[in-house]
Amino acid sequence: MNLDEVQRAAQEQFARQSHRYGQGHILENVDDVRAAAEKMSLPPCAKVLDVATGGGHTGLYFASLGHDVTLADLAQPMLDRAAKAAAERGFKVATRQHAAEQFPYADASFDLVTCRVAAHHFSSPEEFIRETSRVLKPGGWFLLIDGSIEDDDPEAEEWLHQVEKHRDPSHHRFLSPRSWSRHCERHALAVKQAALAPFKQPDLNWYFDTAATSPEKREKVLDLIAHAPECARKQFKLANEDGKIVWWWRRLTLLAVKQ
Repeated sequence: MNLDEVQRAAQEQFARQSHRYGQGHILENVDDVRAAAEKMSLPPCAKVLDVATGGGHTGLYFASLGHDVTLADLAQPMLDRAAKAAAERGFKVATRQHAAEQFPYADASFDLVTCRVAAHHFSSPEEFIRETSRVLKPGGWFLLIDGSIEDDDPEAEEWLHQVEKHRDPSHHRFLSPRSWSRHCERHALAVKQAALAPFKQPDLNWYFDTAATSPEKREKVLDLIAHAPECARKQFKLANEDGKIVWWWRRLTLLAVKQ
């Protein structure tokens, strides 16, 4: 694969940290996926592509419903662990290693494309959306779940970007609901929902450990939190609970249909 700098950083980071994304990770709770799935009308044994699958939690949920699932990721260790988790649960899934910006599939191959808590690592969100639209069948569904920020709040967005970039150098950028919706609209995906909901993150040290943040970068994040602007404190509900720093992500759930 010919990868750009952002893609290489994500591949290296998630290959190195793949052991942290399996059983017991916060993404193992798929209540958000379940709620979104209830709003879709999928055929029996739908063909599903889960992009940047990580631990495979989203794809394995759809496999549990009897769908034909392909798990895709840049990091082969992630795919290996996700495939093992599928086998342990008795699910048969396919795995493919590729970038989110270029898919090795024919046009109109899938009934559903999913991507959960990964797109902020993509070097080109628009190319990801273009490829998603290309491989979806007419009437097929797109489900995106990711960290996000309120529309029209650039100061809070920049603060969160700096926090995430110091914590995890493979982070690229969070997009607002409006930005994601515009990408979809440009590529024949009719947005049916683009809703933000608060999602409480584990304490900051867990967050650091998940990304293997260096001591130097941890200090930079702590300084950013200590001097956070009021708009960030309000939007992300920064707080100290029992001596631990916590905050609430704005999590976007976007559902769209291929026109």
